[in-house]
Amino acid sequence: MASFLALRSRPALRAAWGIRSLSSTQIRRSAEDEHIPKPPPPIDDSTSALDYKTHVRTRPPPLPAMDLPRSRTAEEAVTNILYNTPPPSLQPFKKHVLNCLVQNEPGVLSRVSGILAGRGFNIDSLVVCRTEIRDLSRMSIVLRGQDGVVEQARRQLEDLVPVWAVLDYTNTHCIERELLLAKVSILGPEYLEQQFTGGPTHEPRRHGEGTVSAESIKQELENKLAQNFERGAHPEDAPAPPPLTASEVNHMKSNNLQAISTLAQQFGAKIVDVSEHSVIVEMCGKTKRVNAFLTLLNPFGLLESARTGLMVMPRTPLRYPDDADRAAEAGGVVDASLLPPG
Repeated sequence: MASFLALRSRPALRAAWGIRSLSSTQIRRSAEDEHIPKPPPPIDDSTSALDYKTHVRTRPPPLPAMDLPRSRTAEEAVTNILYNTPPPSLQPFKKHVLNCLVQNEPGVLSRVSGILAGRGFNIDSLVVCRTEIRDLSRMSIVLRGQDGVVEQARRQLEDLVPVWAVLDYTNTHCIERELLLAKVSILGPEYLEQQFTGGPTHEPRRHGEGTVSAESIKQELENKLAQNFERGAHPEDAPAPPPLTASEVNHMKSNNLQAISTLAQQFGAKIVDVSEHSVIVEMCGKTKRVNAFLTLLNPFGLLESARTGLMVMPRTPLRYPDDADRAAEAGGVVDASLLPPG
């Protein structure tokens, strides 16, 4: 009987020993896994912005009042119903700056621009970049429209799932900056058309350079004859001016480069690249200042220009300690003994 019980207990002991050994192996493996470096946590999806807006949702302020035209007659009302034309608003079109905080994921830019395009807005400038937070991006959008229509578009943008918040900085004191890169010719505006045909190097076509076919020469002569006939002049062409010497070209380049450098210093810009026939100027400032700088560069011969768009950041108000003292003095009790008699 004892031998029979011993035989029956052997499988149970083996199973218990296997469980113990398996559990110790798992414990050893879990302890080793703790020391293995793990990848960073995955980027949160778009629902994070949705959860944030759900918990901090407050009642939005009412829409701005729309200025409506005068009351219409019955004939005008029937005509409006037939043609389905809404009454025009009398609010002026002005510049608006929207700042969007969105989730850093693919497809957000297309959804934001699609909503604005669907409402008929033309985006003047759009700047998108990552912020100091990995999962957050900032959009600075500049457009023109009426206050009520822009506010409706802002709320529609804020209802998107990957959008955290949309702020309107139109009436806020902000720092506005825009970056400009402009390539300007140092040969002068006389050689601007020839530099455009020079390719990436913007090298002008030299006198007598290259082989010209007889067909192109014939075409040029026919064009000159047609121009002279229209002007009523003689078909004989005036003699071409002689080509410039090397010293004259260097003197002309030096004068134009000095003038461009002086103009750049007045606007706080700087020359970042100098080549044989052109220079690249970099400038950072407000939009109006950038437009003025481009206007003054046009007479020199503007070859290319690139602008980043408007970037904004609200200013932080300062509180001076004297303000509280002045407010206390203004609201304090006046001593009657200090007043003049009478």
